[in-house]
Amino acid sequence: MKKKLMVFSCPGKVKTSLCLGLVTVMTAVFALGCGKASDTDSKKVVLNEVAHSVFYAPMYVALENGYFTEEGLDVELVTGFGADKTMTALLSGEADIGFMGPESTIYTYQGGMEDYAVNFAQLTQRAGNFLVGRTPDEAFTFEKLKGAVVLGGRAGGMPQMVFEYILKKNGIDPTADLTIDQSIDFGATAAAFSGGQGEYTVEFEPHATALEEKGDGYVLTSLGEASGYVPYTAFSARKSYIAENPEVIAAFTRALQKGMEYVNSHTPAEVASVIKPQFEETADATLETIISRYAGQDTWKADLIFSEDAFALLQDILMDAGELDALLPYEELVNTEFASQAASGSGQK
Repeated sequence: MKKKLMVFSCPGKVKTSLCLGLVTVMTAVFALGCGKASDTDSKKVVLNEVAHSVFYAPMYVALENGYFTEEGLDVELVTGFGADKTMTALLSGEADIGFMGPESTIYTYQGGMEDYAVNFAQLTQRAGNFLVGRTPDEAFTFEKLKGAVVLGGRAGGMPQMVFEYILKKNGIDPTADLTIDQSIDFGATAAAFSGGQGEYTVEFEPHATALEEKGDGYVLTSLGEASGYVPYTAFSARKSYIAENPEVIAAFTRALQKGMEYVNSHTPAEVASVIKPQFEETADATLETIISRYAGQDTWKADLIFSEDAFALLQDILMDAGELDALLPYEELVNTEFASQAASGSGQK
């Protein structure tokens, strides 16, 4: 397993950047065995993740436990730092598989891309971020956000849309009742909050726990619990790549299923031990705390199947946020064949 960090340029608004004509089809057909393959037999796959977070623990378990290698894949992990950048890498051929919020696939489809991205495996079923305030508040309610300044996410991105969805569920108008600062780059909000910006901030792990450890903030509530079940992140590939490399997608999904099953059947301490190489800068106790938080809110699915009901909820959230005008076909944007086979083979279905 190789890992590197890479930033892709993606100017302009999210939907504009995702709908540019950036498609460069990379095709290579290999016959992959189901058993462990040698290095010379392995198929190189570039996986671009939206961010590097403990939230995605099953994927890191699959990497660190060698599940991808067992399936004959040599996976290179790249961090895109934002769904817009990850999708740009996918459409341009810089990446074979993208991991991000599935709203990005909707944007490319409605923009008229011919070789659009198709979701083939859903990883998380809860929002993965937390609302952090400057003082502890065991009696916190969303009503307390009225009149406050909150450091939020990018317009059209899943974190921001789910946050707005939660606010509306609690009778709060996201535009009239509070100020959501969306001017800060992805991943930089925790530092801005430590520097004095905002009264609250929406943070993924490990940033939420890091703010607590420094005494700069306190986790007040889980947005994953507040939102309920939502299809928060999924794996996607270009339609052409899936058609030309079904063995690769099948093997990749089987490895992910093994990672999911490991996380759902082992303790947070055991999971933390496995994924520690991915988070060397994070203390063991902190890593275990974060995994416990995510496990406690039922973050990870038992299988990777992206259901039609989940896709309908996603479109409802996009419509509510003003990012989608008409419903799009589930069967065009979601492929459940590989996830269903992986679940069936593992005994999940």
